[in-house]
Amino acid sequence: MSGYDSCASGRVVVGVSGSLGSVTALRRAAVEARRREAELWPVLAWEPPGGELAARRAPAPPPLVEEWQRTARERLLGVLDEVFGEAGPSGVPLHGLVVRATPGPALVETADRDDDVLVVGAGRRGWHRAFSGRVARYCLAHARCPVLAIPPSPLEDALAAHRRNVWHLPLDVRKLPC
Repeated sequence: MSGYDSCASGRVVVGVSGSLGSVTALRRAAVEARRREAELWPVLAWEPPGGELAARRAPAPPPLVEEWQRTARERLLGVLDEVFGEAGPSGVPLHGLVVRATPGPALVETADRDDDVLVVGAGRRGWHRAFSGRVARYCLAHARCPVLAIPPSPLEDALAAHRRNVWHLPLDVRKLPC
């Protein structure tokens, strides 16, 4: 993953999964790249279903692995198109990267230079954070470069309230955003 040293002005590496949190991080990373006059490196890390351990125990046939890789590439391109449109982020060189790896290590290994900045979504708030902030915590603990952890969008909280309503769970209207 390292060896992608095409620029001397620095890079802003951002984890992209397609989640609302990663889209928020991607938007902030583009602003940061523009501000620093750096390249934007959105990275989508993927693993086979069941993880790498399961893939080592029962390797998938090469055509299936190629399909998973293609699907990951399409997901990254779809998110980039959704966020920036076909023109891409204005004024920012873009180098998308799809990596077969666990997200945290993939991001830390990609952002391997001192002048890089790593941008990650910080995960959800509250008790959900115990399950959703693993990538951000890994990056904060292991990165060689500065890490910018982007808090969740207020829209995520509104969507969580909507999910509670769909599941017929009690809803406290005082907690809804204005």
